[in-house]
Amino acid sequence: MGQILQLLVIGKTHVSGMTEEKITLKEMCAQFDVTPRTLRHYEYIELLAPEKVGRSRRYGAREIARLKLILRGRRFGFPLEEVRQWLQLYDADPQNKLQTQTWIEMSTRQISELENRKIELEETIQDLHRLRQKSIDSQDLG
Repeated sequence: MGQILQLLVIGKTHVSGMTEEKITLKEMCAQFDVTPRTLRHYEYIELLAPEKVGRSRRYGAREIARLKLILRGRRFGFPLEEVRQWLQLYDADPQNKLQTQTWIEMSTRQISELENRKIELEETIQDLHRLRQKSIDSQDLG
């Protein structure tokens, strides 16, 4: 697993603690607080590829790591398509150079977007406080 991927997924520089023990769909849902529908959707759009045994799905270390990255990417506000493209870079570039450069570019862009949203939210909150105070003040006069 690439160094950046490792840092994002588990916050360490290696994944030696991950085992190849497979877990079920139900266990995966419980562990990550997601619905079966979410996991099936991620499978449908090719973010996850669990092993299928009959009608059941088994998730190994690779899928667990990928789901951690997907969920973290979503938390950071990345669209699933960008997460998928970034995951594909890992498969295409085992030395991680392209993936690392892409991550730097994506994260820089996302930080800028989040900072702009933060400014907008702060302005909206201030406007709401002012309007609320005006309403309180007008009620006191009446």
